[in-house]
Amino acid sequence: MIKDGQILIERYQYDRKPTDRLTSNSMAKSLVGIGIGFALSEKLIRSLDDRAVDYVPELRGNIYGETRLRSLLRMASGARFSETNTGRNDDAATFARLHGNKGSIAAIRAFNTRETPEGEHFHYASIETQVLTLVLRAATGKSAAQYLGDRLWRPMGAEADATWITGPDDIERGAAFFNATLRDWGRLGRLLASDGALDGTQIIPRDYLLDATDWHRHPDAFAPKALPPANGYGFHFWTMRGDRRRFLMRGVYGQAIYVDPELHLALVHTAVAKTASISDQPMGAELGALWLGLVSTFGRW
Repeated sequence: MIKDGQILIERYQYDRKPTDRLTSNSMAKSLVGIGIGFALSEKLIRSLDDRAVDYVPELRGNIYGETRLRSLLRMASGARFSETNTGRNDDAATFARLHGNKGSIAAIRAFNTRETPEGEHFHYASIETQVLTLVLRAATGKSAAQYLGDRLWRPMGAEADATWITGPDDIERGAAFFNATLRDWGRLGRLLASDGALDGTQIIPRDYLLDATDWHRHPDAFAPKALPPANGYGFHFWTMRGDRRRFLMRGVYGQAIYVDPELHLALVHTAVAKTASISDQPMGAELGALWLGLVSTFGRW
C-alpha cells in the first residue's frame, strides 16, 4: 500500500522475498498500452485511428490488421474470439499454442472472423494485445522490453530488471508474462497515482494516461456498470465506478494494481488464487473490501 509516494504496508507470504520477481498475468496488457502512449507522444505512431496494418503489413487481409489501434486498445475489434480461462480448448488456448510454436503473425492470422462492427462493443481478447505488441515494435524499431525499459522502467527508478517471456519470433508475449519485484510494481503504482509524473518530471504522457484511464472520455459501451461485471475498460486499463477517476491493472488469478490519483493512493496485489475468477473466492471480496477501506480512510468513494 502506497500513499503520497510512501510505503504504508509491505507484506510477503510463502517465503517470497523482496528480490523475487512476481508474475503479472494480464497486468502486462496495461504496459503495452502505456508503450502505445509513448510512441504516440513521440509521433512514431501517427494516430490511434491508424490501423494495425499501417505498421505491420504482414497482417494485411486479416481483420486484426484492418482494425484501428483505438479499437484494439479498447478490446473492441468485433472479432470472434473466446477466452474463458478454464483451461479448455477455447480460442485463447489455441492462440497460445500457435503463438508458442509459430510466432505472433501466424497465430494472429489464424483468426479472421468479425462478428460485430468494430469499435462498438467490449470483448476481452488477449490476441488484441499481441497485435498492439507487434505495432509497438514496428513503430519504434525496438522490442517492447527495450522501449519500455528506456521510457518507463529506468526513469521511474526501478531497483531491479524485469523479465518478459518471448515467443519463438523473439517478440514479447505482450498479454502477460511480464515479471517484476513487488517494490517495482509499487513504483509503477506510485507513478500512475501521480498521473505519470515523478519528482516534477512527466514520465508517462499525461494526456494519454487520462484518455486511457478516465471512463468519462470513452463511449458509454465501455463505461463502468452498476452490476457485475462492474468495471469499465479504457485503453488497456480497467476503470472503476464513481465520478472520481479510479482505475486498475488486473491479471487473472488475482494480480492487481489499484490506483486513485486524487488521493495519490495505490494498492499492489500479487497473490495467486486457486481459480481464475477471484470473484468466486473469498480473495475477491476481501480485496475489494480492502480497497474500499483504503479509499474511505483517506478520502471518500
